[in-house]
Amino acid sequence: MNTLILRTVTPFITALMLLFSLFVLLRGHNEPGGGFIGGLIAASAFSIYGIAFGVQAVRRAMWAHPLSIAGAGLLMSCLSGFVSAFAGVPFMTGLWIYPHILGVEVPLATVVSFDIGVYLVVVGAITSIALSLAERDHD
Repeated sequence: MNTLILRTVTPFITALMLLFSLFVLLRGHNEPGGGFIGGLIAASAFSIYGIAFGVQAVRRAMWAHPLSIAGAGLLMSCLSGFVSAFAGVPFMTGLWIYPHILGVEVPLATVVSFDIGVYLVVVGAITSIALSLAERDHD
């Protein structure tokens, strides 16, 4: 599909979808959302971009190979669980720290790092699958 309207609107839609996916990711622990749903929204944004501009444009737009992103997310999720094990509490127990950044106390939790890891796994895996299918279909 190579229409002028789609090619004109797609960069804006993609940017909005990626921003919304980050919103869903960060809001997701206590409310509906989280890493999985946010990752699906981001992968959908890359898929729409690929439909409009092609697979190579998506590969250029991403900062790393999709499977590398998925691997980094898997490592981050696993490390989030092991932090609690090393702290002497059961595996995957949420731990919080409260550093002061620019004079503001910011609560950071292993739960958030786990959600970010899941987000990266979903974005990397689903985008890799979508790009592989699009390349196969294009040949």
